[in-house]
Amino acid sequence: MAKQIIHTDAAPAAVGPYSQAVAAGSGKTVYLSGQIGLEPGTGELISENFEGQVRQSFANLQAVVEAAGGTLDNIVKLTLFLTDLSKFASANAIMADVIPQPYPARSTIGVASLPKGAQFEVEAVIVV
Repeated sequence: MAKQIIHTDAAPAAVGPYSQAVAAGSGKTVYLSGQIGLEPGTGELISENFEGQVRQSFANLQAVVEAAGGTLDNIVKLTLFLTDLSKFASANAIMADVIPQPYPARSTIGVASLPKGAQFEVEAVIVV
């Protein structure tokens, strides 16, 4: 799958590990449901630690991406949900460590709560 990164100086530059927009070549588009920091074996949150939940959420997302026949390179759009936007820098740093460049498009949303008391959730769109 070929990703074309879209950038224009007529809009603000990305201020984190994401692109302004991504065009994906022909292929199958897969919309992934949100993943929180649950341990696959137990269905319980990995910990109360925010960073641990973020890393587990991305690990869970990667497992679903791979089950769909893709890799993290196939992500064209991510949406991050945080219950505390003051922890955005931490989530941003972990995402930059996990997701390969060129980065996908991304939105980040502050929410009042998430299932099971999670502090972070991530969802994605991939093209394989």
